[in-house]
Amino acid sequence: MNDIIIVGSGPAGHTAAIYSARAGLDTTLFEGWMAGGIAPGGQLTTTNEIENFPGFPEGMTGPELMATIRKQSVGQGVEIFTETVESVDLSKRPFKVKTPSREMEASAIIIATGAIARRMGVPNEDKFWQKGISACAVCDGALPLFRNQPLVVIGGGDTAMEEAMHLSKFGSMVYVVHRRDELRASKAMQERVLANEKITILWNTVMLDVGGSEVLEHVVLKNVKTGEEFKQDAKGLFYAIGHNPNTVFLDDQLDLDETGYILTKPGTTNTSIPGVFAAGDVQDKVYRQAVTSAGTGCMASLDAEKYLGENPL
Repeated sequence: MNDIIIVGSGPAGHTAAIYSARAGLDTTLFEGWMAGGIAPGGQLTTTNEIENFPGFPEGMTGPELMATIRKQSVGQGVEIFTETVESVDLSKRPFKVKTPSREMEASAIIIATGAIARRMGVPNEDKFWQKGISACAVCDGALPLFRNQPLVVIGGGDTAMEEAMHLSKFGSMVYVVHRRDELRASKAMQERVLANEKITILWNTVMLDVGGSEVLEHVVLKNVKTGEEFKQDAKGLFYAIGHNPNTVFLDDQLDLDETGYILTKPGTTNTSIPGVFAAGDVQDKVYRQAVTSAGTGCMASLDAEKYLGENPL
């Protein structure tokens, strides 16, 4: 039986694994295999350039960063299985974790399965994903590719408005595409956006497709009231339509919020079940950054270590 099993292989999962192994705890990590369509390493494996992770002043790609972090986990003695966890039994300790090929037990579990950005599903989306299309303006907006270029944001809530405001610092113009004639964002956020001369809202508009040669060059839009279809120049397209946390395999054994994110007790990574902890984007729908995920991974390991010390099996 393990001291700790970690489910998930992004910055949160691996940071938790590194801390746990260094604390002398028997640590196993399930990194998944194309879980949710994402390779081991999580969402960062779909990111081409990372320039805001501390310690790498020259920047690197997402896959390079995750390979480096994984190597550190292995170096600390973490046992890693490239298998996707299908189910867990959290009804009693030791907790059980099941994959297609094995079942294991642990005194504590850290859930770090992340969240997947919702996509629009337009025909040429995959071709230009991370070649102009992103789901994180804070992560990617400052890249040279987008500076002084027309940019498009899809969405009408607070997140979309925040991303539009952020992108207005870098792009020549930011077009917010919204399918209705009024925004869902808070009044304060709307006022900020409407007062920004570098942001234009395209009301009653939906996106039909994207296009370009090697990288994104335009989006194809349609006014739902007039039926007019038109192209809008865009070097960057940012989705702000939410994320889907990877919590289905938990089968409602933990308390979740209305959108499926794991609820943790303020200031901790403790979930509704003692001995089960959550870290990274699976419990964070606000910041969603690699460095904050790593931070909560550290917290989860320390919380788990304390719990195991006070509640030995």
